[in-house]
Amino acid sequence: MIDLINFSAVPVFILIFVRIAAFFVTLPLFSYSTIPTPFKIGFTFFLALIMYYTVDAADVPVDETYLLLLVKEVMVGLLIGLLAYIILSAVQTAGGFIDFQMGFAIANVIDPQTGAQSPLTGQYFYTIALLFLLSVNGHHLLIDGIYYSYNLIPVETFIPFEDGALAEFVIETFNQMFVIAFQMAIPIVGCLFLVDVALGIIARTVPQLNVFVVGLPLKIFVSFAAILVFLSLYVVLVERLFSTMFTAMRNLMHLFGGA
Repeated sequence: MIDLINFSAVPVFILIFVRIAAFFVTLPLFSYSTIPTPFKIGFTFFLALIMYYTVDAADVPVDETYLLLLVKEVMVGLLIGLLAYIILSAVQTAGGFIDFQMGFAIANVIDPQTGAQSPLTGQYFYTIALLFLLSVNGHHLLIDGIYYSYNLIPVETFIPFEDGALAEFVIETFNQMFVIAFQMAIPIVGCLFLVDVALGIIARTVPQLNVFVVGLPLKIFVSFAAILVFLSLYVVLVERLFSTMFTAMRNLMHLFGGA
């Protein structure tokens, strides 16, 4: 049995395994704590085993540069997955804007997936976005992304960094994320702003009416009605968000590959 094992292929397999494992550590949906750790390790192992026979990788020399290659693979996997997570966080950012205007900002809940505090509306939008991602087989595209990353970033090469290219790319990506979050939140926030203006006029014209008692339930009712009306718009924006996420992942791979 030992004679059948090609020990010269072990260093390449470890590099492939490390990149995929680091990718799944930060990738949305795959990195959640509700997924058992043995399943993550097993899925990563068999996916790396399949990719080993399809990726055109030369023999990696086991010397002092091998540790640097391991660090490079960890960085590539972590950054690609983290980029996808950051862009998808635009949904929760938009929910945070809406919750602040609705008065739900004091009622943040613990997200069981990440263990961090999450706004109520943001968690609702985020669940819809994940279900939409699964319905269009977006998780297959994410796996395809890490597979085709070996065409742009081979395991035996290092990352060529250009001066300011990575910083400019990160700034542009954050800009796109906040623009989409603003587009998702502006219909609800705009409606609530008009409600605030109306309540302010009522408070000046009818001083006997306690607007603090009437305002909060009124704003919640208007928010739910606006969410129901603009829900189809959110699906379009989520589709654009996924397109932006896949494009940003591809551009980051081109940047790491020196293309």
